[in-house]
Amino acid sequence: MGGGENRPPFQPLKGRDWQEWFQELPTPSYILDEGKLRANGQVLKALQERTGCKVLLAQKAFSNFDLYGTLAPYLAGTEASGLYEARLGREEMPDREVHVFCGAYRQQDFGELLKYADHIVFNSPRQLAQFGPAAKAAGKSVGLRINPERSTQEGHAIYDPCAPGSRLGTTRAQWDAAMTPELTGLLDGLHFHTLCEQDSDALEVTLGAVADRFGDVLPGMKWLNFGGGHHITRPDYDLERLERCIRRAQEAWDVEVYLEPGEAVALNAGYFLTTVLDAFQNGETSLAILDASAACHMPDVLEMPYRPPLYGAGDPGERPFTVRLGGPTCLAGDVVGDYSFDRPLAEGDRLLFGDMAIYTTCKNNTFNGMPLPDIWVLREDGSLEKLAGFGYKDFKYRLGQG
Repeated sequence: MGGGENRPPFQPLKGRDWQEWFQELPTPSYILDEGKLRANGQVLKALQERTGCKVLLAQKAFSNFDLYGTLAPYLAGTEASGLYEARLGREEMPDREVHVFCGAYRQQDFGELLKYADHIVFNSPRQLAQFGPAAKAAGKSVGLRINPERSTQEGHAIYDPCAPGSRLGTTRAQWDAAMTPELTGLLDGLHFHTLCEQDSDALEVTLGAVADRFGDVLPGMKWLNFGGGHHITRPDYDLERLERCIRRAQEAWDVEVYLEPGEAVALNAGYFLTTVLDAFQNGETSLAILDASAACHMPDVLEMPYRPPLYGAGDPGERPFTVRLGGPTCLAGDVVGDYSFDRPLAEGDRLLFGDMAIYTTCKNNTFNGMPLPDIWVLREDGSLEKLAGFGYKDFKYRLGQG
């Protein structure tokens, strides 16, 4: 699921001025913060030690595998949305569990998927019937995603898997219509994923709905996966309530509990550096064009929508000069948002956005032929290391082999 306004306030770099620290970097560039990834991992490991639950990295939010070595000591494994992510998790975190959920698996992929996955979760009884026996025969732990039909989203229908007519998860009516004793016998666990950047009060509501609709079948399961969307590493997150939810499931149904957050693993653990290319006025609106694009480099800005934090800037009207920041593409709506500054922006000014580790490097694109930004890592010793750079060949390669 994507990102939204529930992300915490930007926590700026400490100890050095960011413009001095990043002055030699080209723009646009992503910068991943190794120290903040480790700090998030420590929170998640402590949760596991207190409760006995297992926490997985949902790679759909953060898949920069060069940092998996930093995260591995704090996690039970990875969660994948299909074949490629499953392979990545197996290759880059080889001594950890690999869990997979996909809305529908392809026949031609499934044999290879069995090489990488430990847990395979199906979306429907039909897919369970089609692929479940092969997964079971291969020694995999088999699950089914359920739909508790209890929405907790407010204003973000695109991220609500419990909305009427949802394609995600098996409702109780679908279960009753299709689940035979033979199919039920294939199952080791159930999975639900209903949250998006939410606190544990929403999980508590969801877990109640799970108990109401599926409480009679859960005692026969080995595990229950709470899915993702838990903002566990946000400073104001209610950890005590989460722990009560975990213990409720453990005690009521004697199941092992999994959580698979993506954002919580890399929350506030990255930055995005960009340069102002032009600044001008259109009526009463001050505008600045960046060498970065919301549509290409920060897709959640448009999809959620989401207004990312910006170092040294305020909300519109908070400081003397309010400016609308946009990208250079032809899309009229390629706008990051309105921010206020102590002085007008000018060509050559460099800006630093926060919370740019999640849903960026794994979700960006080359619309309009936009170059992909470099990817850097800020090591814990303060050094900067380039992880990846991209050019014309990368743009062209995705469109054909020539």
